[in-house]
Amino acid sequence: MLRAIPLLVRVGKGNSLNLYHSLEKRVAGLLDSGRSGLLLGGSKGLEKESLRVSPDGGIAQTVHPGVLGSALTHPSITTDYSEALVEFITPPFSDITSALDFLQYAQKFVYENLSDEILWATSMPCVVAGGDSIPIARYGTSNAGIMKTAYRRGLGHRYGRVMQVIAGVHYNYSFNEALWPVLGDLDRDGRPLRQVTDSGYLALTRNLQRFGWLIPYLFGASPAVCKSFVGGNPTSLLEFDSDTYYEPYATSLRLGDIGYTNSKEKGVGISASYDSLDAYVESLTRAIETPSPIWEPIGIVKNGQYQQLNSNILQIENEYYSSVRPKQILEGLEKPVLALQRRGVRYVELRSLDVNAYHPLGVSEEQLRFLELFMQFCLLHESPPISIQERREIDQNMGGVAHRGRDPSLYLLRQGREIRLRQWAGELCEAMSTICEILDKHESGRPYKASLDRQRALVEDPDLTPSARMLKEMRERGEGFYHFAKRLSQRHHSYFLTLEPNVQFEQLFREQAAHSMQQRIEMEAADELPFADFLEAYFAQQ
Repeated sequence: MLRAIPLLVRVGKGNSLNLYHSLEKRVAGLLDSGRSGLLLGGSKGLEKESLRVSPDGGIAQTVHPGVLGSALTHPSITTDYSEALVEFITPPFSDITSALDFLQYAQKFVYENLSDEILWATSMPCVVAGGDSIPIARYGTSNAGIMKTAYRRGLGHRYGRVMQVIAGVHYNYSFNEALWPVLGDLDRDGRPLRQVTDSGYLALTRNLQRFGWLIPYLFGASPAVCKSFVGGNPTSLLEFDSDTYYEPYATSLRLGDIGYTNSKEKGVGISASYDSLDAYVESLTRAIETPSPIWEPIGIVKNGQYQQLNSNILQIENEYYSSVRPKQILEGLEKPVLALQRRGVRYVELRSLDVNAYHPLGVSEEQLRFLELFMQFCLLHESPPISIQERREIDQNMGGVAHRGRDPSLYLLRQGREIRLRQWAGELCEAMSTICEILDKHESGRPYKASLDRQRALVEDPDLTPSARMLKEMRERGEGFYHFAKRLSQRHHSYFLTLEPNVQFEQLFREQAAHSMQQRIEMEAADELPFADFLEAYFAQQ
């Protein structure tokens, strides 16, 4: 039988402290009960954004291709902020390979239905001719469609359109439902199962923030940007060449100061609480119901067109950027906070993954194996509430790793003390090793151990990280960011066009496209309320 290995971590000279006692205790309890297999069987889903670009690398000005279906109602192929920003969404699967297969053939279907356009291989866009050149996504004339477009128009007014076309990969994960009562018994938690589950997911969410800096260090792939992205504004970024800015030790500028953050919102009182599900819902509800003097000058309706849904701190919950979100599946046009209140947390959405520029799918199996392992660790490790001081540490650590993650002189903050990134990352990888053994018990080739070993190598040698590889390759080939990204985009384009077809997937996506178009038509025909009344009814949901 596998046993948890004691993890003694030295803190200061001559002082030993086991920082992972609760993790060891829970793993040992699962092993002793014979129920450790319940760590298997969690559901995994992916959301991957890809910017359509014209042959010159500029953002495509064409509409979302009709052959792909309606972006409003298609379950698998839609758009995000821009008409040119395609989003692929997989259903939840119990195994990683099925999720990757679905993502692969969804992308192949899109590639085969583009004309001379390609999908950009990196998170950061290129050849940006100002915000006005970025077409906001359109969803038709139904009230639901108008609402989605108006929300995006508001985002553009509030934060600028350029920031909104940064692409990423989101990893959706839910645990085996049979695990929760077992954990409740191990923790001697006598509360109803719903409360045990919600508390567990919120604890997971807190730890994914505490240790979330590890994700951009290992998988960050945006150390450079086109100068056009900055748009001539002052910047502290260094010049790589005549067309490229970069930072020497950056891992993920997407998650840094120039990326998609709520920096403006901090000035108007946003502070999401992750202490409990009730606290989280209450803090977001307050933000979407509280007027903001910063956004009021934008106005609501001008010349008959909605400029934003409202002038509150947040228009809707999704405007609040966080590296991880606890989520529940919505029923119809249900508000997300109400879905969480009514049915609790169903899964978590990890949002800190850059698009993997070196992989045609944008994410690899090795990455997903590690992320599942990371999820298990963050669930089983103790997770106290996040104090004001720790919130500052979390933000500082994430920003530091985004901009200087590979800098050997970088220190992170842990419980008020400085610690080298390499030391802390090494401890986390060591702490995951026992869980790794459990997950590999039913897998051939020990893929979780292989992934963990690979990440350990990246911790030991920062030059092996994707961000370091990108900058090295750009230097060696004499490429700026544009030429580097375009070359990989064209390589991925060739991969998908030469990929053997899958008849079942192709039929599925064609059926989904046709059904989504019919759904949109029916929604537009069924609307009876004027949009203003529809919007009022949406926000009045209780």
